[in-house]
Amino acid sequence: MTISEKSAYLKGLMDGLKLNTESDEGKMIAAIVDLLGDMAKRVTDIEETTIAISDELDEIEEDLDAIEDFIMDEDDEEDFDGFGDYDDEDDEDDWDDEEDYEEGFDFGDEDTTIYEVECACGNVIDFDEETLEKGSIVCPNCGETLEFSLEDED
Repeated sequence: MTISEKSAYLKGLMDGLKLNTESDEGKMIAAIVDLLGDMAKRVTDIEETTIAISDELDEIEEDLDAIEDFIMDEDDEEDFDGFGDYDDEDDEDDWDDEEDYEEGFDFGDEDTTIYEVECACGNVIDFDEETLEKGSIVCPNCGETLEFSLEDED
């Protein structure tokens, strides 16, 4: 039996007893039964609100999980060691290797390829196809002109 049902039962008992609500005792019992009815309504409202809030929190949790899955795609899983810690030692080793800095890097835009070149001063400069076609670029760090050709080397 719910609290509301119990309150209604007590009100029915009071009515069935045909208490004199004009006497002091009858007024007291009637006031207690009315108070219990009001409290039962309030508790029911609180329970319904709590259930609604719980449902909203569940939806928020699902949305946050979806956002987390979107941000942390499967490719990132290899960057974590088995304990949920980020393992960046492998990435550092990849960047330490000396590579040909004129190698093109495609960043997903089919129309634009970005190239890198390292100046003698140590500054790494990124440039696009248009700059490559010009054949040279000026280092913004030291002012030296870097020249390159479009001929492929085997």
